[in-house]
Amino acid sequence: MERMAEPFHGTDLYVVDGLLSEEERLVRDNVASWVDQRWMPIVTQHYRNGTFPVELAPELGEMGLLGTSLKGYGCPGLSSVIYGLAMEELERGDSGLRSFASVQGSLAMYPIWAYGSEALKEKYLPKMAAGQLIGCFGLTEPDHGSDPGGMVTKAIRDGNEYVLSGEKLWITSGSVADLAVVWAKTNPEDPKSIRGFVVEKDRPGFTTYDVEGKFSLRASVTSGLVFDECRVPAENMLEGVGGLRGPLSCLNQARFGIAWGAVGAAIACYRAALDYAKDRVQFDRPIAGFQLVQAKFADMITEIVKGQLLAVQLGRLKDAERHTHVQVSIAKRNNVAMALQIARTAREILGANGIADEYPVFRHMSNLESVYTYEGTHDIHTLVIGREVTGLSAFM
Repeated sequence: MERMAEPFHGTDLYVVDGLLSEEERLVRDNVASWVDQRWMPIVTQHYRNGTFPVELAPELGEMGLLGTSLKGYGCPGLSSVIYGLAMEELERGDSGLRSFASVQGSLAMYPIWAYGSEALKEKYLPKMAAGQLIGCFGLTEPDHGSDPGGMVTKAIRDGNEYVLSGEKLWITSGSVADLAVVWAKTNPEDPKSIRGFVVEKDRPGFTTYDVEGKFSLRASVTSGLVFDECRVPAENMLEGVGGLRGPLSCLNQARFGIAWGAVGAAIACYRAALDYAKDRVQFDRPIAGFQLVQAKFADMITEIVKGQLLAVQLGRLKDAERHTHVQVSIAKRNNVAMALQIARTAREILGANGIADEYPVFRHMSNLESVYTYEGTHDIHTLVIGREVTGLSAFM
């Protein structure tokens, strides 16, 4: 009788590790160890309490996870693939953890790095890279999400200052941030007049509040930002970009990290379900031995492999400066939908235990409902891809 091969217990069924360099694997493994040792013991309590341990920010900075792929000003200047692998491991811990690092590096630090004056870069970036200053990104408004060009927040020039008035909502890290990168219209009638401003939390007229009653991303701070004739020095405007190109370029950076992070959430759910199914005995055998359950695992690991390969290729293209925003949309759209479906399937495998926070599955599933929506909803990315392949825009 032919001997059966040893069962595969991991998530690298397609030897994706072979596509990675030694440095890339080393950074990933170091981040994975930190997540297991520092994050996993506390995530359940923070999720229950609806809090984020902002005191971990300096540790993230020390590992080079805040502004990972930015160069200079205290940033490590590592590759996009390394950044992606790090985000995968952080989101294996929780979407809130990855969101914190992603917002800090891609949405708060990146616009200062790409479009700010030398003085702004020197003032803020080293401390942000070290986790000593926390940033947030103010684009979405209560009535303007998928259509940011409709924003009503305005910034009117008054001598050597701009006067900001308006409100932003669904802002990660908003109430714990030391500064916000805020997008506003300098001419309320002209979407092309959108400019970015660095607004420090102690500016008069700038207040925040936390969103209450969340069932998703609970181990993350989600806030509203209110500007009531808040005066900001004119030199705090990001001089290097105007219109929607500025905020959308930042979102493109963050969506890249989401495409990787979603794979991490999927892996966490897959592993939890696999361990459970091998231990859970029903009808005198582990449920992992039943055909219906094995079919679920076959689908899950296949989709994870596809997501891994998509993310690695996107990272290689980005490092070669050959990637496009449409490619980022494809990866974000596919990988988040994939991860959400895997989380739901894993919840099914765990049965009633699937809703208990003794296991990570329901936490990831509820988190992914937000990830599915933010930084471009699934449907908006569908239209971005559709416009690219047909040449016809469905937005108007």
